[in-house]
Amino acid sequence: MNNSFWLASTPDTSYPSLDSDIKTDVAIVGGGLVGILSAYLLKKASYKVAVLEAGRIAKATTGHTTAKITSQHNLIYDKLIRQKGKELARQYATANERAIQEIKKIADENNIECDYIPQEAYIYTQQDKYIEQIEAETQAALSLGIKAHFLEEIPVPLKIKAALRFDDQAQFHPRKFLLPLASTICGNNSQIYENSRVVDLEESLNYTLTTDQGKKVTAQKVIIASHYPFYNKSGFYFARIYPERSYIIAIQAQEKYPGGMYINAEEPPRSLRCQDTVNGQLILVVGDNHKTGQGEDTSLHYQALTEFAHETFTVKNIPFRWSTQDCMTLDGLPYVGQYTTDTPDLYVATGFGKWGMTNSMSAAMILRDLIVEGSSPWQEVYNPSRQTVLASAKNFVVENLDVAKHLIDGKIEGKISPLPENTEIKAGESKIMSVDGNRIGAFRDEQGTLHLINTTCTHMGCELNWNSAEQSWDCPCHGSRFSYDGDILEGPAVHPLSAEKETKTVSKLLTDEY
Repeated sequence: MNNSFWLASTPDTSYPSLDSDIKTDVAIVGGGLVGILSAYLLKKASYKVAVLEAGRIAKATTGHTTAKITSQHNLIYDKLIRQKGKELARQYATANERAIQEIKKIADENNIECDYIPQEAYIYTQQDKYIEQIEAETQAALSLGIKAHFLEEIPVPLKIKAALRFDDQAQFHPRKFLLPLASTICGNNSQIYENSRVVDLEESLNYTLTTDQGKKVTAQKVIIASHYPFYNKSGFYFARIYPERSYIIAIQAQEKYPGGMYINAEEPPRSLRCQDTVNGQLILVVGDNHKTGQGEDTSLHYQALTEFAHETFTVKNIPFRWSTQDCMTLDGLPYVGQYTTDTPDLYVATGFGKWGMTNSMSAAMILRDLIVEGSSPWQEVYNPSRQTVLASAKNFVVENLDVAKHLIDGKIEGKISPLPENTEIKAGESKIMSVDGNRIGAFRDEQGTLHLINTTCTHMGCELNWNSAEQSWDCPCHGSRFSYDGDILEGPAVHPLSAEKETKTVSKLLTDEY
């Protein structure tokens, strides 16, 4: 069974569901790292806040991260300087370096014990062709004020060609940090609501959010921090974000881990860090990224990481393994700020790529500054409406044919029919088949029960694919994920799978029928 160490080592939360209509200053959709941090900072600034979480807080992406607190986001700064100029590169570097300090400051101010440990972060290569890139990245980082060092060896037992080390980075336990912090938000007309999925947003003088239970929240300002934005009527975020899955195994090794956080520059990606536990050290081995819903036999990704772990360490045990999902943007930088230029009180934070810890903190500071002060020193580089993004977005569907080919216009008509008698599905096995002209997904669990679902995603009508490693139905277009019973595991979908519910599609959005 797949299980995140972060979840296994911390208690569940039990905040109430929203059971009545309310009014607030700022409504925050999403109870992950950026949502809770934004709520914390805004409450400190004397705003009334309401956090609306679809499930339990800090349990989705935040509960499945690698939890590296670093400004070393792969090879990024040389590219930023070349493509966007020194000033925007400096904004991004400063925001993420500041985020490292701010997380530590918040933990200290609130007496939060969260396994915060200063660390050095390394990016390395085992291929000659990346040496010059790592040299260039070292010079770029130094020019932006980051403590960076070019190396030819690293502490972990890997033969490398070159490496870059960032000093004064860190790691922590994300839920040990976030759960105590969340408890400081409630009270004085501020509250966290769990199991309160927002399914609709209406724009007027104020904003009105509607939950899946029909309760309404009226707010002067709204922050959408739901990982992948669920709101499609403005911004066209579905056309400029693509989701990627990554895999993590937590191993116990014979050797003592030498310290540091590591990632390689080449493909396939491999990342390492260590977490001290009551049962000894856990080494997190991470990588094998692929676009959601397009990973073929997803169980092979865990197998590849296991082979890498055995090549690098003397593995004694693998007590945990899990996967995570990240939102990737067109130019590799997050979208944080005003949702669109025409929605002054609607904000978004998304597209952190693989680097959600510092970017979440940076995003919360940017959103706090925009709401309280009207501006932020880092708003330009994170601006969701930046020109480079808008220029790329026009050709996004055409350029990304692997997404376009999955788009389906319309819905599956009719009800699910019984499977043909000659169809055999073994326990733990899934099949997609046509029944009375409808595309049906079938999965038989270990108890022998057969589960049938409509494989059309309720977000925008794409056809779902089976994820064997997680036993879920995944959308290859925008990353929604559903259980084998059709319940939502991950957005942007806000409705479970149903054979009878009409699905949303791109054409309906464009013709104002969405």
